[in-house]
Amino acid sequence: MDEELSNAYRSGKLMLFVGAGVSANLGLPTWRDLINRIASELGYDPTIFATYGDPLALAEYYIKKTGSIGPLRSWMDREWHRSGIEVSQSDIHRLIALGNFYRIYTTNYDRWLEAAHDESGVQYDKVAKVSDLVATSESHRQIIKLHGDFDDDKSIVLSETSFFDRLSFESPLDIKLRNDVLGNAVLFIGYSLSDINMRLLFYRLAKTWDDSVLPATRPKSYVFTHRPNPVAQEVLGSWGIELIVSDEDDPKAALTGFLGDLTS
Repeated sequence: MDEELSNAYRSGKLMLFVGAGVSANLGLPTWRDLINRIASELGYDPTIFATYGDPLALAEYYIKKTGSIGPLRSWMDREWHRSGIEVSQSDIHRLIALGNFYRIYTTNYDRWLEAAHDESGVQYDKVAKVSDLVATSESHRQIIKLHGDFDDDKSIVLSETSFFDRLSFESPLDIKLRNDVLGNAVLFIGYSLSDINMRLLFYRLAKTWDDSVLPATRPKSYVFTHRPNPVAQEVLGSWGIELIVSDEDDPKAALTGFLGDLTS
């Protein structure tokens, strides 16, 4: 375990960024399932529809054709929170909820992080829009849902346009993010290193540090993965982000073991 990472965790100066891989641990629908649903609603063959663009562009097409994200959001909410999903059985969610993390940012729409905190009796404030900041308490952990929440259609970042707007780093939540990362180490878990949108997020954060923090005082940041990637290691390293690679092939076991070691 990296000593600086351990020190940041113990001192409460480690901020967690949670991606879709963490929700996948619960067996939630994938992007492929979502695109298949969009194709079905629009009357396309799913296999053919998937060749027309990436998921963000296809979601954008859906919204333009139907005029609303509402029906798709309702389906996602039902599928992501269907009966039979037991967050209490997820060691990953338990370790996150009980961990000593300064803030938890997530790009996931689902409510399972919140449910895990409820299950573990950990108080938190959910922040999905600017008005939520008014009700936060210094004594509670903040779970900041950077890509929105199923409780508010307008907050959902799903289409290509909404992703571009999100990554412009100009909204009040972006200002909060920039402020939080300047004084804290950041650990990314559950992210695909091939996801160009997340790589853009890594780059934006790196630029924030470069423009605002002296190199000697800049907190380290980390991306956890279960699979070696020398290209990502070199590129992210040039941005000041360290790749942590597990020896465990199974992604669920790898992340569970890593979080267990970190939080112990």
